[in-house]
Amino acid sequence: MNQAATPPVGPPVGPPVGPPIRPAIERMTGFDAGFLYMETPAVHMHTLKIALLEADDALTFDTFVSGMLARLKRLPPLRRRVVEVPFGINHPVWVTQPRIDVAHHIRRHRIGGDGSMRELEKLIGIIASTPLHRDRPLWELHYCEGLEGGRVAVVGKMHHALADGAAANALLANVTDVRTAAPPEPVQEEFATTDRLPSRLNLVRHAWADAAAQVLTLPELLRRTLRGIIGVVRARRAGASSPVPVLHAPRVSFNGALTPLRSFATVTLPLAELKRIRSQHDGATLNDVVLGTTSGALRRWMADHDERPSSSLLAGVPVSTDERDAVPRLGGNQVSNLFTTLATDIEDPVARLRKISETTTHAKEIHSRLGASILVDWSQFAPPRPFAAAARAYSRLRAASWHPAAFSAIVSNVPGPREPATVGGARLADLFSVGPLVDGIGLNVTVWSYVEKMNFSLLACPDLLPDVHVLASYFPDALAELDLVRPAPGAAPEQRNIS
Repeated sequence: MNQAATPPVGPPVGPPVGPPIRPAIERMTGFDAGFLYMETPAVHMHTLKIALLEADDALTFDTFVSGMLARLKRLPPLRRRVVEVPFGINHPVWVTQPRIDVAHHIRRHRIGGDGSMRELEKLIGIIASTPLHRDRPLWELHYCEGLEGGRVAVVGKMHHALADGAAANALLANVTDVRTAAPPEPVQEEFATTDRLPSRLNLVRHAWADAAAQVLTLPELLRRTLRGIIGVVRARRAGASSPVPVLHAPRVSFNGALTPLRSFATVTLPLAELKRIRSQHDGATLNDVVLGTTSGALRRWMADHDERPSSSLLAGVPVSTDERDAVPRLGGNQVSNLFTTLATDIEDPVARLRKISETTTHAKEIHSRLGASILVDWSQFAPPRPFAAAARAYSRLRAASWHPAAFSAIVSNVPGPREPATVGGARLADLFSVGPLVDGIGLNVTVWSYVEKMNFSLLACPDLLPDVHVLASYFPDALAELDLVRPAPGAAPEQRNIS
């Protein structure tokens, strides 16, 4: 076999010279591949990034496309496509190709109606309702014209297997220009490329070699897992408590088997307001305030729909497992999940936030004791074909409606750019992001901060939660509920009451 024609899978051999070069063909991690295995016709594993650009005479669809193509060297993951291993004997590989099909990946739309944000949200729901094609790199850009005020929306659709929130932030840094006196050097990774796909023989040979190497890590992983379980037991005996997925999750209408349809809504709240309210509650974090706000909005929505679950809703909260000072990544996933209460069974908003804060603190301790990377490490041993077949059967049988969901909603908070940025000279006015839904969980609330805003994006399955825009409209009042400094009833506007 001609090795030059079919480059080997795996890391490069020998010490790097100059900038690190990642291979043209590289094994996917089990965790990244898991997002492929979970995908079904009704469960789409892509994320959305929405950039609103101010009107600029120089910004046209053609200049946008040419600008993106000019920056592709700084976005190497966007040239990576998935190649399955024969017989599913190991996880697929990424193949980095030198060219992309521009017409397939970058598409043009005209926003209908009055060009309002609501009309854009409807279009985004349609974009979110179709899966990405596996035979191309797993991303699309949708250039949406006709937004009120002459603005343009760019909707990025990227598979979760390609990047998590932290990696997406690094990718964003490579397409934006931050206006500072000394802008940081953008993150870059060098990839080799290949025009040829690896042969089946090469794929099988390296799949077995990588699997054999992976088995050698199993004894140490078992030891770390045992230590983690013992640590969790000790933490719980010491008083740390957090909800147990499935066991503590109540049944609500937006938990059930997903259909392919998606709906989308947004709401923006001032970052300064969330920080001010956080400072009023001892021990609360900004993320606790996000959870408390989500809780208040969901309580009102459930009251509207006459839903009164017997226990609190639970939140699945993605958390980054990157080291604090790690070099930013342009791709891949380093994320785990913790589970906490939304305290929706508590009427008083202050007591509700206190309960959320206490439970989330315990959940973080338990998560730390278990080990942030345990889930990622065990996913390496997930058998590709059985995993994917089980996910498809589960979705086809609508089995998520047979039992309580693991938790009620996904709630994520990702720090975004703190300075105003431009894209190709056009000012980036706003930035929104949302992750995928998983089967059984019909609501995802993702918060990305941008400069002094906290932008909440809500993705829902409309067959489970038909009025996501109504739920989004409840977030400002839900935040106001947590404010300890509010006008007393009947008081003059200048009077303030602290309770």
